Amino acid sequence: MKVSRRGLLGAASVGVGMAAFPCYAESFGAAPQDAPLFGPAPGVALLSRNENPYGPAPSAVQSITRWADKGCYYADGGARRLVEMLSERFGVGMDHIAIGSGSTEILMSAALAMKDKGAIVCPELFWDATVLYAQAKGANVKRVPLKPDMSVDLAAMEAAVTDDVALVQICNPNNPTGMVLDGEELRGFVRRVSQKATVLIDEAYIELTDRPDYSSVVDLVKEGCDLIVTRTFSKIYGMAGLRVGYAVTTPENVHAIRGYEMSFGGNTAGLAAAVASYNDAGFTNFSKDKILEARGIMLDAVAAAGLRALPSQTNFLYVEVPDADAMQAAMRERGVMIRPAYGKWKTWSRASTGRIEDVRRYAAALPEIIGA
Repeated sequence: MKVSRRGLLGAASVGVGMAAFPCYAESFGAAPQDAPLFGPAPGVALLSRNENPYGPAPSAVQSITRWADKGCYYADGGARRLVEMLSERFGVGMDHIAIGSGSTEILMSAALAMKDKGAIVCPELFWDATVLYAQAKGANVKRVPLKPDMSVDLAAMEAAVTDDVALVQICNPNNPTGMVLDGEELRGFVRRVSQKATVLIDEAYIELTDRPDYSSVVDLVKEGCDLIVTRTFSKIYGMAGLRVGYAVTTPENVHAIRGYEMSFGGNTAGLAAAVASYNDAGFTNFSKDKILEARGIMLDAVAAAGLRALPSQTNFLYVEVPDADAMQAAMRERGVMIRPAYGKWKTWSRASTGRIEDVRRYAAALPEIIGA
């Protein structure tokens, strides 16, 4: 049955709002006994978690298999090898690299390390697991409203950096908006603000942007800025469940981050996969192409439904709809999982790219649900 715009606006809200761990916040109902141990159940199009189902790379899988029987040993050898590779890639010393269980562990460790030094400044809307976690531990957080076009307001954020601020965090491209900041504008911001506080830039999606080298600020670490840049193997490398992330920063910040990490620098399977696939350009090019293909299908569906999406340079879209929670409920009825509303942004719906066949299900359902 079609749901009109009027019906969507009047539908009951079923969303859970933004949570620190959105993948745990989702409710799929009781899992059947034959449900897979990992990944979606048969018939479910999982487009809610910004995962990349085209990974891990064949080179990563082969490496996991090769080293699986060494899982009885701690993984410090693999961590050291990955640090060496990252050090070479970014032209910094090994003491400028921190490895974590996904970039999440590093982000949260950085927030905990800074919270007693001063407040945390961040955008009002971004992937804020870091500051929610730190806030639960007593951190003072200053949120800065977005611009009217939903982009991060760098000028307002800079103005919010007073003497009591210790950390400034930005996600670029931003999640859930998908929008990327201008590289030169962001570099100027980092150069100025890092003289007053540590700047943390979460670049989880940077490889998916049109111009990764231009959009990234990682080169400013070599310039001496008080800067932490985090990246992950969860997105373009398709290794979300293998939990490998890293930071490029100053030795002082590495020391501070390590003081709050809970893991021993990674796991055997994840590190074996990361080492094998980090320079696998064949796979990352393939991965990006599939993501862009899926995003194009979704954008066509948005246009067909008479809706608009923010300009995304990530593996998800932020679509303006009459009611995001009602949209999630309607998609769920069709076996398509997307995100509910984020906080007060009740008319914005985030949907991730995924397998092409699953994205086509979203694309077919969207105009039908809207009644276009």
